[in-house]
Amino acid sequence: MDRAAAAPFPVASTEQIRSDFPALERRIGAHAVAYFDGPGGTQVPRAVGEAVLDYLYHHNANTHWEYPTSAETDEALARARRVFATLLNGAPNEIVFGTNMTTLTFHLARALGRGWAAGDEIVVTELDHHANIAPWTALEADRGVTVRWGRLDVATGELDLDQVLGLVTERTKLVAIGAASNGLGTITDLAPVVAAARNVGALVFVDGVHYTPHALPDVQALGCDVFACSPYKFYGPHVGVLWGRADLLARVEFPRLVPASNEVPERAETGTLCHEGIVGAAAAVEWLGSLAEGSSLRERLGSAYGALHRRAAALFATLWDELRGVPGVGLFGPGPDRPRTPTAALVVDGVRSSDVARHLARSGVFVSHGDFYARTVVERLGLLPEGLVRAGCACYTTEEEIGRLVAGIREIAGRKR
Repeated sequence: MDRAAAAPFPVASTEQIRSDFPALERRIGAHAVAYFDGPGGTQVPRAVGEAVLDYLYHHNANTHWEYPTSAETDEALARARRVFATLLNGAPNEIVFGTNMTTLTFHLARALGRGWAAGDEIVVTELDHHANIAPWTALEADRGVTVRWGRLDVATGELDLDQVLGLVTERTKLVAIGAASNGLGTITDLAPVVAAARNVGALVFVDGVHYTPHALPDVQALGCDVFACSPYKFYGPHVGVLWGRADLLARVEFPRLVPASNEVPERAETGTLCHEGIVGAAAAVEWLGSLAEGSSLRERLGSAYGALHRRAAALFATLWDELRGVPGVGLFGPGPDRPRTPTAALVVDGVRSSDVARHLARSGVFVSHGDFYARTVVERLGLLPEGLVRAGCACYTTEEEIGRLVAGIREIAGRKR
């Protein structure tokens, strides 16, 4: 069925969307599973699984050889670059694929670091996932650069932007900053940070992993130099995607094997890629586009993202308001009236986050727990070692599932009083 034609304008209903996800058929006893673990990895629609299987069964080969399946693989990867260029509003030769965002970021950091030395500075933030911290702090030891830290305001769950801007100086080589916090759901206003970096000739690396599932990225509007995301956070397989300005990718001295291509963007990639994962990741983007109407994939994505954002924001507002009234429950991060993703971070007084997750799972409510690699956030909140309970809304989340989550948290909190 052509979902773009069949869906009511502007986007398919939640019921239609849910019918695409085999995972939603899973049950725990009498309970259908409610997946609130999307910030750590969403479920996958049939179209994605079918694309992966079709590639493996009918087109599986290595690249750049003179026989049909190899040529088909070349075209599949080229097509995936076009799809992700559309998603991010870049160019196909600016799309780099890899194992995951963390590996891609380490690879880029090592390459950039070859040109940096003592006296050079990098700005990171306390709000970020450590995949956008550790690759840059490693250069302190490797290259002698200085890392300066942007401060998290623990009361608001947002960055102290004035303090961050004050860190950007003529010595700054790169600012590494997240578009959205995977720990707290905070969406950061990147415009002043990018402008400050531009003024001193510094690069801007944006971690878009938690942002991309909830807001349609536009790297041209952001004005950044690099933007990284993870398709398994928006209904695809486990691969990583990095967009980088073509001129930057062309001049960075990436570690590479001499026989490998030195052309952009392949020169930024190492070894044989996960072809089936890349094909599936492109299928996930196209599936998102199939939910809405429009004359182009980018237009359909815009409509789908807009409608899904409005639905998720309404669900999150209900979740926030209900949990805020539960005695013994603490909520972290900005409220629904501030820029944020539909991701709740909470604790139940006197109950370990792992015990909360275990209890909820018994009734089919799946949430994640711990620090989610946003360890500095959890440390600043004073919640180590147990960390937070995290519950995120996805395109398949329903009001009934929100109610089950709230009821489960109420029950756990009530037992401690």
